[in-house]
Amino acid sequence: MTTASSSSSSAAAAAAQSSGEARKRPEYIIEHMEEDDPDAPAVFPQWALLEYGHMLTLLGPGTTCHFTSLSNASLHSLQLQLDRVAQPRADFELHTASFTNALEVPLTSICLLDPQAPLGLSVSDAGLYSAAQQIEASGSSSSSSSSSSPTSPELPGGPFSHFLFGGILGDDPPRDRTSSLRKLGMPRRHLSGMQMTTDTALGVTCQVVERGKGMALDKTEQMGPNGALQWCHAPELNFGNGESVSMPFRYMVDPKSPSGNPRPLMPPGMRELIRSDMDRAFEF
Repeated sequence: MTTASSSSSSAAAAAAQSSGEARKRPEYIIEHMEEDDPDAPAVFPQWALLEYGHMLTLLGPGTTCHFTSLSNASLHSLQLQLDRVAQPRADFELHTASFTNALEVPLTSICLLDPQAPLGLSVSDAGLYSAAQQIEASGSSSSSSSSSSPTSPELPGGPFSHFLFGGILGDDPPRDRTSSLRKLGMPRRHLSGMQMTTDTALGVTCQVVERGKGMALDKTEQMGPNGALQWCHAPELNFGNGESVSMPFRYMVDPKSPSGNPRPLMPPGMRELIRSDMDRAFEF
């Protein structure tokens, strides 16, 4: 088993309002779901490298993102890529082993993000916000009745110390790579129906369980203690000269968007990569 890591100088800090005691931030796991041998060459496409780097920025300092089930070659290439991600960012650890062997964490402490899960992610799922806070926030919103998920006391499992994602994701249509993880029987949560890129799914999870934002989507909590997320649904990217492409995913709104013109929150360099791929598609 091979493991590589990178650490920053920031310490984890989060307070659990329900108990008044300090509670560590949750950690995040990207289980590599591509079908390649542990000794296979590095196969990460550029878009995946951009997404993986973006995850560290979305999480910020004070937590760790684990990338597991990597081939030996892809581990070293990913190490080089992630080392270039500017601070502030999360720490990362790279593993050739599956998370079940690489991390000594009971499955009951791990939440699998699964589009087929019966229940939506809750702001109380990491134990940083209490069920009472979520209920109070939902009660202040008139839209949080029939479409909201049940809150923490009614959810099986939790609070969770780790949140697990199957990567590489972002297929359209989805190929349900999560099915092999589902068989392990750990608690599961969904992020509503529409497909998200892996970095978006991770960023949304962080916003909900760590920053107290409701998702305001079908069959999810509408409002959290700190409001609700804003969305770009299947945004169209315009490149000028009549060139555009529609992205078949749901994104968070980029907080740097111009007023009245919400833009999808994407990894730095992703728009340029998409434009470059479009140009190559027309080369004969």
